[in-house]
Amino acid sequence: MVDRLANSEANTRRISIVENCFGAAGQPLTIPGRVLIGEGVLTKLCRKKPKARQFFLFNDILVYGNIVIQKKKYNKQHIIPLENVTIDSIQDEGDLRNGWLIKTPTKSFAVYAATATEKSEWMNHINKCVSDLLSKSGKTPSNEHAAVWVPDSEAAVCMRCQKAKFTPVNRRHHCRKCGFVVCGPCSEKRFLLPSQSSKPVRICDFCYDLLSTGEMTACQSARSDSYSQSPKSSLNDVSDDDEDEDSSD
Repeated sequence: MVDRLANSEANTRRISIVENCFGAAGQPLTIPGRVLIGEGVLTKLCRKKPKARQFFLFNDILVYGNIVIQKKKYNKQHIIPLENVTIDSIQDEGDLRNGWLIKTPTKSFAVYAATATEKSEWMNHINKCVSDLLSKSGKTPSNEHAAVWVPDSEAAVCMRCQKAKFTPVNRRHHCRKCGFVVCGPCSEKRFLLPSQSSKPVRICDFCYDLLSTGEMTACQSARSDSYSQSPKSSLNDVSDDDEDEDSSD
């Protein structure tokens, strides 16, 4: 079905409409063989609070952006190559229901659909697109993923030293390796994580020690295990801590 739609006028028109909705600031989306599979509004867990984002699923990329005018205008376009994506379902917890993780080497985050049916459809379509891409390319699924950030609201004290309380003066920071919310003294180190940045990024002392001794898998698994204990988690990109989620997403 995807191959049949690839060169159809209807598909070309739909992709053109998406391009126009992002305006001149968005990247061109029309390329030979690309098909728009579906679209919809999902709730993305951002650093400060959950926010509605418009998502577009193509057969090779996932695109999302901020909603400026519903169905007419979006900004801050993000493009994620699907061949680098893996997804994991999240258990329902309180008001956060019908969610799953979107994980890539550079950025990982949680999203929630309005209904269980919508969640199932999104996950099935994403998995099918990823499977088809990997089958055609002969590549293997990515086994390295950026950490999912713990939201600011989930940590009143540093998640490493368990002592430092966060205040307007003693700010929260995030370790780029494990995603924990940590205080400044517990995250003074920098380490090069090539999949996330070309420059060394902030990491906590715990992860720094593991990375320095080559125990990277232990560091990664420590964060993965903690996710199930923290139902509301999100990941910002690797912009500086001083940038608010509203501006950097």
